[in-house]
Amino acid sequence: MEQLGTPVLDNHLHLDPTHGRGLDAVRDFSRLGGTHLLVVNKPSWHLGVDANEGADFRPVFEETVDVVADATAELPGRAWPVLGVHPGLVSHLVDERGLSPAEARDVMQSGLDVAAEYVRAGDALALKSGRPHYDVSEAVWEASNDVMRHAFALGADLDCAVQLHTEASDDLTEVAEWAEDAGMARERVVKHYAGGRLAGPTPSVMSEKDRLEVAAERGAPFLMETDFVDDADRPGAVLGPKTVPRRVRWMLEEGWDDAVATAHVETPRDVYGIDTRETLTR
Repeated sequence: MEQLGTPVLDNHLHLDPTHGRGLDAVRDFSRLGGTHLLVVNKPSWHLGVDANEGADFRPVFEETVDVVADATAELPGRAWPVLGVHPGLVSHLVDERGLSPAEARDVMQSGLDVAAEYVRAGDALALKSGRPHYDVSEAVWEASNDVMRHAFALGADLDCAVQLHTEASDDLTEVAEWAEDAGMARERVVKHYAGGRLAGPTPSVMSEKDRLEVAAERGAPFLMETDFVDDADRPGAVLGPKTVPRRVRWMLEEGWDDAVATAHVETPRDVYGIDTRETLTR
């Protein structure tokens, strides 16, 4: 196992031991020097779940909690679950099943309510929500924003972070203000699949060199991720599990030690309340 002399956290990836590489991906991450993972549940419909109410999401969440426990056993640090409802579900509910945007909103909010139960019980670290990254009708857009606001209300109540899947943007100040209106600190709102520059939430930067250069030179808080989807039909998508440790090694070679500490120690502490140094157990 390579040692990089620092905790190495991938802030957003998926693990699917049934349809993907599962723990083999975790072992690849660990062998290259990776120590900690935030594992996000896959979209419910990818697991064959046709949700009508909140309880229908429970098997999706349970699968993630279970694989996180197995992943932790493979890591020198540990993994944590991030649970929620993928914003793309709104299109499946409206376009494929014929629900109204308001009905789809209610299903998705109820799914978030169930995810919140896991956070409240200490079985998950954070929530996941957002809005479509593609064009939708005004009614679907408003319903999606309502779902996201509900996630912020839950995050405020639970004192936890909320990861967002949204459209590509370097300015989500309005969204951060919605979170603040709900009682959350904007820093605890995390935009997954971010570029190196973002106004409003904390960026979880896709671990491509050009994006990381921007983030490192800015000096602002950021996280690193791969969005590895762990799908046998899409090997390596989006980035592979070895990417974050490889990029950390490159950043250290480039002299960006402070940026590495920002992304893997300080920002995880400030956003999620986790200590990536203290949780290095071996």
